[in-house]
Amino acid sequence: MPSNDVRILLQAAVPTAAVGALAAVVSAVVAGGEGAIGALVATLVVILFMGIGLYVLQRTAKSLPHLFQAMGLMLYTAQILLLFIFVAAFKNTTLFNPKAFAITLVATTLAWIGAQARAHMKAKILYVEPDSSKGDKPEKSGHSS
Repeated sequence: MPSNDVRILLQAAVPTAAVGALAAVVSAVVAGGEGAIGALVATLVVILFMGIGLYVLQRTAKSLPHLFQAMGLMLYTAQILLLFIFVAAFKNTTLFNPKAFAITLVATTLAWIGAQARAHMKAKILYVEPDSSKGDKPEKSGHSS
């Protein structure tokens, strides 16, 4: 991954992990150890899903730039659907508190999206990559007198 992509990944993952840690503390106070486990699992799921999604999106942007916007919309839709599937699959689990899991899942997803949007707005990404390897001089096209 280029350094700019890693920077964006870190700027999204760190606030998400902070929100997840806060949610784990709150869940531990409210629901005990099961709540903390649910919050930690939800945080890991969000960081994993969104991190993989960001990686796929950045690879698509570099290899198929004309599909970038459509791929982004499809990717976010797929991620939200997969997160709903996780909530549905673990709603009756005894391994952790499902309410803490679901609430943390929503909170960390919103934190990731907000942090990623902020990181992209702050990033100084060239829209056109200059081709400095060519040393050709442009030909004169006008009248020379």
